[in-house]
Amino acid sequence: MAHPSRQPRDGRRGGGDRQAHRRARAGELSVRKTAFAPVAAGDARVLILGSLPGDASLAAGRYYAHPQNRFWHLVGHVIGSDVSHLAYEERLDALKSAGIALWDTVASARREGSLDAAIREASHAPLADLAAGLPDLRAVAFNGRKASAIGRPQLAGRDLALIDLPSSSPAFAAMPLADKERLWARLADFLI
Repeated sequence: MAHPSRQPRDGRRGGGDRQAHRRARAGELSVRKTAFAPVAAGDARVLILGSLPGDASLAAGRYYAHPQNRFWHLVGHVIGSDVSHLAYEERLDALKSAGIALWDTVASARREGSLDAAIREASHAPLADLAAGLPDLRAVAFNGRKASAIGRPQLAGRDLALIDLPSSSPAFAAMPLADKERLWARLADFLI
């Protein structure tokens, strides 16, 4: 008989299920997730930076693909045009036409699931290089705290407005949508 202190808490012997679960979790964490290429026209005036695409976005190969993510609604509110109903490539074209570029602060990282808090071993994207290649850039907006924590230090000291925005993620549902719309609307001032 196994020593009582070595038996699983649920009373089963062996603990094989827990060990299998730990191995499965370790396998998920060993997968390195990689961000998309930036979406930017040379005349971009605003750069919106997320942290790292979530699993739904990575699976779809599209920025902000999770159906509950409010990004497309919020950015449509900024440019005064509902882009959420457009095909993905048309959404990107609408943003570029409005002077908005997209990218992420994390080039790659290990992460189980989609939460920013689970990001481990992050390699940061070369944000200063992208900003330097956008001569009309006026503002950089950070979509959530993690994006700001990683991106601000890379862009500090540049002649750019750095704007923290509430996350468009469904994981950040504490703030009402109307408040998010009001805070995101500030970006319109830099597109004129």
